[in-house]
Amino acid sequence: MHSDFHRRCRTGGRIGLRREYRIVAMSQPLCVFCRRHPIEQLWRPFCSERCKLQDLARWAEGAYRVAAEPVCDTDESDDESQKAEG
Repeated sequence: MHSDFHRRCRTGGRIGLRREYRIVAMSQPLCVFCRRHPIEQLWRPFCSERCKLQDLARWAEGAYRVAAEPVCDTDESDDESQKAEG
């Protein structure tokens, strides 16, 4: 088997390119936090309790954020509407 990505082949006097596709065994998925160690079933999708807790700490301190529209406080909007009316 050739190791070239493209292999030239002759077909009816024409030269064409044929790609070789290789099936590669998927390696084990890596920890979503450290990206260095394989996932452990006990801590999935993390590799250890350490990575799990560090990820949780980042969520708790606000380092991670989910994109969304700003939400206004309903109490504040009610107060403003009452001031406008009165």
